[in-house]
Amino acid sequence: MKIALVGIGKIAVDQHVPSLAASSDWTLDATVSRSGSVDGVASYTDLDSLLADRPEIRVVSLCLPPVPRFDYAAKLLKAGRHVMLEKPPGATLAECDALTRLAEENGLSLYATWHSREAAKVGVAKAWLADKTLRSLRVTWKEDVRRWHPNQDWIWEPGGMGVFDPGINALSIVTEILPVDIHLQKATLEVPENRQTPIAADLQFYHPTGADVTAVLNWRHEGEQTWQIEAVTDQGTLSLLDGGARIVVDGVENALQDDNPLSGEYPRLYAKMAALVKQGTSDMDLRPMMHVSDALALGRRVAIDPFYD
Repeated sequence: MKIALVGIGKIAVDQHVPSLAASSDWTLDATVSRSGSVDGVASYTDLDSLLADRPEIRVVSLCLPPVPRFDYAAKLLKAGRHVMLEKPPGATLAECDALTRLAEENGLSLYATWHSREAAKVGVAKAWLADKTLRSLRVTWKEDVRRWHPNQDWIWEPGGMGVFDPGINALSIVTEILPVDIHLQKATLEVPENRQTPIAADLQFYHPTGADVTAVLNWRHEGEQTWQIEAVTDQGTLSLLDGGARIVVDGVENALQDDNPLSGEYPRLYAKMAALVKQGTSDMDLRPMMHVSDALALGRRVAIDPFYD
């Protein structure tokens, strides 16, 4: 199938383009970007030109920041195109609900992607936890924004989510691996004096069986970069490390094997998008975004020192 990619920035170049190039399902046939392009692929500077010139391209993947994404996605759905959304799928839950309705009304596939759910060991962790009683789960997600997302000012503006831009990756894993739904009870958000969004957060969740579920997110962390989820159960302890790429059970690494032959988070996303289009279905799981929205609504804000890139 032919696909167009909108927003040729770092994530598109690093992940989307090579995943499409290696896919047997897709041909990257066009891009839309004000400044970026891909060698050998037709490029457009605006979406309207793509829609007018290329009616044969039925699927479009959006790699834009969340705030402008709704207008692009809505225009594409109204034009009869299937849409794949980079995470988070929008700036607000209401926007995502509106897109879901548009897709349903037009008989189109819409996919809210959560790339961290496709990390190598996430499916294995989900299967292991399915029949166990959870006692506690702790998320530790600490990284340096200057290292991974330098000079991206939109992250610090309303709708940019701040630390929840990476933190939502952890929440996407948690909502995937737990066999029951949880919801936020309390949050403390550290907001730099010169920014609009938090740079760190402590979260506490309600679990229906009383398990202690917490998350510590820090985007100003200059030490060892940590993306870890530890689940203590009645039958042992499981740790997902490196954002879900590694798994340790009761101190033994790789004690559980993965039977998914397709490697890589983004190749798996594009394989799923191909399946959704062929089946005429959508996947708009908004639980990770719901937790972020709840944190921004319930969170107690603490002003901290200004942050400068």
